[in-house]
Amino acid sequence: MITQPLNKLIWIDRSKLHPNDYNPNYVAPEELKLLKKSIIETGWTQPIVVDKHYVIIDGFHRYTVSADQDVFKLTKGKVPVVIIENIDEAHRRIATVRHNRARGTHGVIEMAKILRQLAEELNLSKEEIMFRLGMDSEEVDRLITREGMPALISKNSEGFSKSWTPNRKKPR
Repeated sequence: MITQPLNKLIWIDRSKLHPNDYNPNYVAPEELKLLKKSIIETGWTQPIVVDKHYVIIDGFHRYTVSADQDVFKLTKGKVPVVIIENIDEAHRRIATVRHNRARGTHGVIEMAKILRQLAEELNLSKEEIMFRLGMDSEEVDRLITREGMPALISKNSEGFSKSWTPNRKKPR
């Protein structure tokens, strides 16, 4: 038998979930409307990924849309959840970035903060950050040195892949 987190999918009340405070992913209002339409027309096809305390690792925008009346009444406020057990703070942040990096745009400042936290607060080496996030040395250096410099980032976001964007106000 294959043992993966999806084997343990459960439905829980959305009110039990807690958004993380570091998600670098941004989805524009039009795409949120599209996500809502997708869930209403097709149903829930992707679970929200959480840790054992129900802190969202992946699926913040699905969680956000689940508060909409039309989406809420589809499942009486319940959302599909997969729990990642035994995940520490560093791995949780890394998992969020991995889940989001190929799908959306990332605010440079939020990503810079995450990298700085991984390096300084959670003691991950530059090499481990590079390996675990699929980044090269130069990208890690640029992000870590730009944290706390929002004006420069807004003016000069050159050198970042197309998945990066200057920070925008996130919908909550």
